[in-house]
Amino acid sequence: MTVSAISRPGERDRLMVKLSHVDWTFCLILTVIAGVGGMVLYSIAGGTWSPWAAKHLVLFGVCFLLMIALATVDLQIWFTLAYPIYALCLLMLVAVPLVGHATMGARRWLDLGPIRLQPSEMIKVGLVLALARFYHGLDARHARLSFRLLIPAAMIAVPAALVAHQPDLGTAILIAATGGLMMLLGGLSLRVAGGLFAALAGIVPLAFMFVLKPYQKARLLTFLNPEADRSGSGYHIIQSKIALGSGGLLGKGFGLGTQSQLNFLPEKSTDFIFASMAEEFGFLGCASVLALYAAVIFLGLRIASTAHSHFARLASSGVIVGFGICVLINGAMVMGLAPVVGVPMPLLSFGGTVMITMMAGFALVLSARVHRYSEVASGRGVLF
Repeated sequence: MTVSAISRPGERDRLMVKLSHVDWTFCLILTVIAGVGGMVLYSIAGGTWSPWAAKHLVLFGVCFLLMIALATVDLQIWFTLAYPIYALCLLMLVAVPLVGHATMGARRWLDLGPIRLQPSEMIKVGLVLALARFYHGLDARHARLSFRLLIPAAMIAVPAALVAHQPDLGTAILIAATGGLMMLLGGLSLRVAGGLFAALAGIVPLAFMFVLKPYQKARLLTFLNPEADRSGSGYHIIQSKIALGSGGLLGKGFGLGTQSQLNFLPEKSTDFIFASMAEEFGFLGCASVLALYAAVIFLGLRIASTAHSHFARLASSGVIVGFGICVLINGAMVMGLAPVVGVPMPLLSFGGTVMITMMAGFALVLSARVHRYSEVASGRGVLF
C-alpha cells in the first residue's frame, strides 16, 4: 500500500489497516524470546509450570494483546498523555518510601489490592515519553546546548535519585543512562556530553566513600575480587560463573542444570536466569538468544529511523535504548563483567511489572511503525 493510500482519512482510521502495518516480525521475535524464558522457568522449577512458567507465559500473552491494541493508538494521544504518565509514575515513586511494601531490606513496591506494582520499572516508559515530548518542541540549537536542558536533566535526576533511595542502584543507573542517551539522541553536543561524563567519573570515588551503603560498597569490591568472600558477597557471581562454564558449548540438556536445579544459583528465575539458561543450553543457546535480542534492537531502531515525527523517533529510540542497556547490564553481570545489580533480563526473567512495562514500551515502538507517516502537533504544555 502506498503512502497516499494509508494517508486517506477513511483508510487510516480503520483497525485492519493499522494492524496490517504492525511489524509482525518484531512481534514474532518478542514471542520467541518470551517462549524461551517460559521454557527455562519450567525447567528450573523441576519440570513444573508452577510457580513461574505458567504465570510468565500467561502474562506475556495478555501483555501481547494489549501491546497490539496500544500499537493502534494514534501518536497524538501518546504525545498528549506523555507528561501525565510521567507525573503519575513520579507520584508513585514518591509514595513508595511512605506506604510501599518492603522486601529483603528494600522498599520498592506498591500494594494495590490484588496487584503489586514496582514504580521504578514504570518510570522507565514515563521518562522516555516525557523526554520525547520535551524535545519534540525544542529546536536543534537549544537541544545542542542551552539552559533549557536543565529541564530534561532534572526530569532524569529526580526519578533516578528516588529509585536510588529505595535502594535500587542498578535501576537508578539504568534510568540515568537511558535518559542521558536520549539527550544525546535529542541533539546534545558530544563535546558537552564527554565533559559531563568525565565529571561524573571524577565524582565516583567520592560517591563510593560517602554516598553508597555498606552492602553496595561490598558489591563493588566483590566485583573486583569475588574470591575474597566465596560464601558471602561473592557467592552470587561465583555460582553464576560455575553455571555459565559448566554449560560448555551445547549445555547439559533441558532440565539437567545442577546449579539451578539444586538451588546453588541464587535468583535463578529473575536476575540470574541467563546463567540458568547457559547451563542447560550452552554457549550456542546463549548466542542464539543474544542474536534475537540484537534483532529486536535492529528492528526497533529501523522503525525509529523511518518515523516522520521527532516525537515518534525519540520515543521509540528511547524504548529500544533502555531495552539494550538492560540486556547489556544483565549479561555483563552474570558473566562477572559488571557488579551484581538488580537488573533483570528482558522477557526472559520472571516479573510482572517488568513484563508489563517492557511490553508497553514495545507498544510505543509499534505505534511509531503503524503511524510512521503521521505528524504530531506540539500544542501547548507546561514545559513549552
